[in-house]
Amino acid sequence: MKGRYKCGKGQTVCVFMLELRNHKPEISAGKCLVWGAGLEPRLVLPVRYFYIQAVSESGQIISSSPGKDSFRVKITSLSQKEHVRIHVPPPLDRGDGSFLVRFRMYSSSLSGLKVEVFYKDKPVAQSPYSIKGPVYHEYCDCPESDSSAWQSLLQCPSAEPQIEQDFISFPSIDLLRLRQEVPKRFSSRGGLIHYSIINNQVYRKSLGRYTDFKMFSDEMFLSLTRKVKLPDVEFYINVGDWPLETRKVDAVHGPVPIISWCGSTETRDIILPTYDITHSTLETMRGVTNDLLSIQGNTGPVWVNKTSQAFFRGRDSREERLNLVSMSKKHPDLLDAGITAFFFFREREKELGKAPLIGFFDFFKYKFQVNVDGTVAAYRFPYLMLGNSLVLKQDSPYYEHFYTHLKPGQHYVPVKRTLSDLIEKIKWAKENDAEAEAIAKAGQALARDILQPHRLYCYYYTVLQTYAARQIGTPSVHPDMELVPQPADHSTVCQCERGTGGEELRQKKDEL
Repeated sequence: MKGRYKCGKGQTVCVFMLELRNHKPEISAGKCLVWGAGLEPRLVLPVRYFYIQAVSESGQIISSSPGKDSFRVKITSLSQKEHVRIHVPPPLDRGDGSFLVRFRMYSSSLSGLKVEVFYKDKPVAQSPYSIKGPVYHEYCDCPESDSSAWQSLLQCPSAEPQIEQDFISFPSIDLLRLRQEVPKRFSSRGGLIHYSIINNQVYRKSLGRYTDFKMFSDEMFLSLTRKVKLPDVEFYINVGDWPLETRKVDAVHGPVPIISWCGSTETRDIILPTYDITHSTLETMRGVTNDLLSIQGNTGPVWVNKTSQAFFRGRDSREERLNLVSMSKKHPDLLDAGITAFFFFREREKELGKAPLIGFFDFFKYKFQVNVDGTVAAYRFPYLMLGNSLVLKQDSPYYEHFYTHLKPGQHYVPVKRTLSDLIEKIKWAKENDAEAEAIAKAGQALARDILQPHRLYCYYYTVLQTYAARQIGTPSVHPDMELVPQPADHSTVCQCERGTGGEELRQKKDEL
């Protein structure tokens, strides 16, 4: 039997682990599974995606990689007379027997798409799949008028704990008070944008000196209004780093609702997904290298082959990050930490040294990832959670929109704010390898679910819907506001040919 270990002198049992380790079950093309949002024609996303799960001839789910080139995907128009521009990169091997297929459309298809999935030139599962047209590309301004049907199509969760928590402070929102108070209190704080979305058109006025990051909120609101009819709503977004509203609910005047990308235990801001993951979702397969999808196919070696050290690289945006470098010098066998850029603590560069930049995907060569705050929450955290390394997360007053789903000790390992127990936690992880791996896998599984790109659209819509329902007064376009236009796309004609959609969508959902 090939690969068998020979019995050594004095051994009583032969070990067959080498053969077991090298043996890979044969994949059954017909028994494999294919599913996901990208196979639904009405679900318009910047990049559509679906999943393939490898299954063996015996019907067992394959839980290790069968090889990154195992599957091939071809997407064309259902009509030979229609030319559709689509970018379909090879499927991403997620390392656990599942694959992620992404495709970006650069033109719409009125007839629909034919999706063919192959394993060794054999059709996989029910391939080919027909996605009946019209199938719109990202820049088609064809919003669904029935928002409930749209939410049902995306399978948006019935409740989001963070949204519910944020709006406890705001049972009602007085727009007159908002217009009078917010500019006076916060416009000098840096970056504040006054938005009104009326009749699904986006209008805004910039307040403060540092408002360039409005490009990120602009592009997401425009993308959302192209997909679904939004309620009329008027609000302020803070495009700076720090959340703003510090008033307590029981204060004499009470807090006012400011929307921010990051929250804290000391503030009352309403939280949206960060500009980082929002922009990366919109620019996946085009303008960014790290995004919520590509990370999943670039998580480094399997657990057993990773370097058994904790790892950190980042700029000097918080003193605890400098302390990591000092710890690394004392415990090089446990921690590899370095500062890649000095700005806040330039006087420490000579002492600590400057580490060379390293590609983010290379982080996952290490078993343990240290997540330490920057100026606020470290926006790398969702990407670290999508990897297959164990995240050691610093205790923090700051949070992003998805933190309420995470449980310390179950999805990540908590570390004290001072990092005083970090070395102890790294030693624990090394000594309890199986448990550390289990926590890493649980965190990754949860992140794969709650950080799917279409869930970001659900979250944005639910925040605006909840906010709009609490408004007192009429949202308005003010004379000093400007229209934010939809991007022009002259490369293709976009014809909105769907019906009104609500009942049709519900019928389609019932069929699925």
